[in-house]
Amino acid sequence: MASEDFRLGFHDARDALSRRLAEPPPGRIQLLVGPRQVGKTTLLLELARSHGQAALYAAADGPEAALPGFWERLWVRAEAVASSAGRAIVLLDEAHMLHGWAGHLKAEWDRLRRRRLPVHVVATGSSALKLAHGSRESLAGRFERITLTHWSASSLAQAFGLSELDACEALVATGSYPGAFDLRGDRARWSAYVRDAILEPAVGRDILALAAVRKPGLLRQVFGVAASAPAQIVSLQKIQGQLQDPGALETIASYLALLEEAFLVAPLPKYAARVERQRAAPPKLVLLSNALCAVVDPRGAPDRATAPERWGAWVENACLAYAWNAGQRVSYWREEPLEVDAVTDGSWGSWAIEVKTGRISAADLRGLGEFARRHPRHRPLVLCDDASRVVAERAGFEAASWQEFLLRGPPRA
Repeated sequence: MASEDFRLGFHDARDALSRRLAEPPPGRIQLLVGPRQVGKTTLLLELARSHGQAALYAAADGPEAALPGFWERLWVRAEAVASSAGRAIVLLDEAHMLHGWAGHLKAEWDRLRRRRLPVHVVATGSSALKLAHGSRESLAGRFERITLTHWSASSLAQAFGLSELDACEALVATGSYPGAFDLRGDRARWSAYVRDAILEPAVGRDILALAAVRKPGLLRQVFGVAASAPAQIVSLQKIQGQLQDPGALETIASYLALLEEAFLVAPLPKYAARVERQRAAPPKLVLLSNALCAVVDPRGAPDRATAPERWGAWVENACLAYAWNAGQRVSYWREEPLEVDAVTDGSWGSWAIEVKTGRISAADLRGLGEFARRHPRHRPLVLCDDASRVVAERAGFEAASWQEFLLRGPPRA
């Protein structure tokens, strides 16, 4: 059995891997997966620099990997380094690009353990689908998995020297892909980067490399519908009606699941005590980075003054995506005409969250109040602009700004 899958931001993932690599080798294989362009290669290169001659970095998607004997030469070098330096760290980038990678890695790890060779192994992959399936099939009991998630507002502030509020505004407007971040002032260049370096490889290659996608064009259309409806509850029938190509409801549901595995779209289920009722409800579509909303929408990011409804939807999407990326179980609740934007369970505790921008009244919080009455173990929380906090608090609810939530999550108990 594999260990728990930890979802961590860049800096936390780097610290976690550093601690694990400080343990006596050989330890379990460290599998680092996550979306494209969130810093997996950068993290490996930082580890390589910090461990000096003991580190061996190899890119499985590089030209040298296509040469005969690449795999054998890598492990001969690892043994030689371990003998001379007392330990070695193999950093294998984009491992899933190697044919039969999981079986080969299993054989090498077993050999390392039998011979007690002091070699650590870290493998990464942007194709989380292929890496996860291969590890479950061949590496059971031999690996620990860390998911490097989309960057948070606090990570943007730390890495790019922004104020916390500016980082939150930027995350809502253009997402948080670090490679694209410095291009956000030039919409054409920024859009080209997100499409060519992130979206196209993820949809056009990563998913198709593993899953049996009979209609790639339909997969793209399903993504397009989701990207145009951030934080909206959309029935599969309505999605079906917006597609240019026909597709069965089961196919659309399976494609949404694939988009979630690729860290693009999370189809949030309805909160319900009975699983069968949850499955029958329409999903709430959350883009896991607001960059994906911005690159698809020809209008670009909304202006809060001229397009307050769109701005509010993008803020809600960013908040729900942050909870999902932080490893929380996220759903929504709706009993017409009442609704709660998010119901979360996990390491943060259990929360019922309503996201509001602009002016609010106590009547806007009726759904949250009814849910809290029915499900008292969930703490109700209103995320709003600072000016509206007093309204929520007078109505008897805990309140925080949506910026505080994007930076640090919900208030601590």
